[in-house]
Amino acid sequence: MSAGSGGDGRHVDPELGTLSGEGSGQRVEQREEAFPTPQPDESGPPGGWRPRRPDSRTSTGADDLPTYYDRPAIKEPVWIWSVPVYFVVGSAAGAFAALGAAARVAGGPELEPLVARCRRLAAAGGALGSVLLVIDLGRPERFLNMLRVLRPTSPMSVGSWTLAAFSGAAAGAALFAGSRSPALRRLGDLLGAAAGLLGPPLAAYPAVLLANTAVPVWIETRRTLPALFVASGASTAASVLEAAGTAATERHTLRPFGLAAKAAVLVAIAAVERDAGRVERVGRALREGVPGDLWRAAKGAAVAGLGLSLLPPGGRAKRVVGAALGVAGALALRFAVVRAGHASARDPRATFARQRRR
Repeated sequence: MSAGSGGDGRHVDPELGTLSGEGSGQRVEQREEAFPTPQPDESGPPGGWRPRRPDSRTSTGADDLPTYYDRPAIKEPVWIWSVPVYFVVGSAAGAFAALGAAARVAGGPELEPLVARCRRLAAAGGALGSVLLVIDLGRPERFLNMLRVLRPTSPMSVGSWTLAAFSGAAAGAALFAGSRSPALRRLGDLLGAAAGLLGPPLAAYPAVLLANTAVPVWIETRRTLPALFVASGASTAASVLEAAGTAATERHTLRPFGLAAKAAVLVAIAAVERDAGRVERVGRALREGVPGDLWRAAKGAAVAGLGLSLLPPGGRAKRVVGAALGVAGALALRFAVVRAGHASARDPRATFARQRRR
């Protein structure tokens, strides 16, 4: 306060507005190119100011959108490698459980080996998925902390409870599958049915979680990304089961399941590309750089896997190659989606382009 102000708070000491100290010497390079840099407003009153905007006569679209000094408007995700790997393992585990439950209901005694195999793989996927999430969180108690409450409006909370319930049900179904006690076998069937019902949500919720962020490419694909994750999980599960070597009756069940899943992956990939491409700047995240390379690799693996499945049944080498294509394509797909999210978050023009379109 200045002397003689009377302490009414209306008079501020001018020295408080003096630019001094270590930060006083900082300068913005190419200040005239930054936005929102104030520029004189010749059409307004004397001393008026207006923000500088791109010239519409030379604008080329999203590349010329104004930004905050070309700084990202949102923060990048902080997930490590274990998260996209968990996306693959979790979606495949959900598909194993769903297929095992369907085979148990619709099939006869000849499909019992397939049911048992699906239950074991689902249990292993649920356990491995929990480990992968703990690796990302850093400490096991952090995963337990997410189970203190159930918030239906939070994809993270719902997904954590889904994983916990699925893992327990899948483990119980695998444990009691070969029991000699009829009561325990019935309990195993009930747990297997519960795991089968939780399988599709487990496969889809990571995509819902991605779409619940502010990352442009994830938001734009919120309607089609869950379907892609479910289809990819089913395709991965079918490829792994086919490579394990099955009886003729089981192959008759797996073949249509695998063909439908692999075809659905290609349809879902096209749908995701369409949604992301509605805003050209947003769609770049899936076309350029490392994410673009991974995305094209995933599409190539999906096409090759479907083509291989359409060929007449072959030997073990064909099944192993098909399984390798399925797993590699699923990994490339998840890493492409996650890395595209990083690239999209770093691009401030993608954020503003999407906001302008809306």
